[in-house]
Amino acid sequence: MLKWALFFAIVAIVAGLLGFTGIAAGAASIAKFLFVLFLILCAVFLVLGFVVTKKIID
Repeated sequence: MLKWALFFAIVAIVAGLLGFTGIAAGAASIAKFLFVLFLILCAVFLVLGFVVTKKIID
């Protein structure tokens, strides 16, 4: 998912440089959404990992 966020960010930069502002704005919003989703999922799985590890050790 992080790869897709970086891909859309690069597309937004290139489109912005070439003057395609509508495409750049759309790609930037998709990149932002995917990055935030990545951060949320990363935090959820980190917490789940700690909970499961604690249950296994105890």
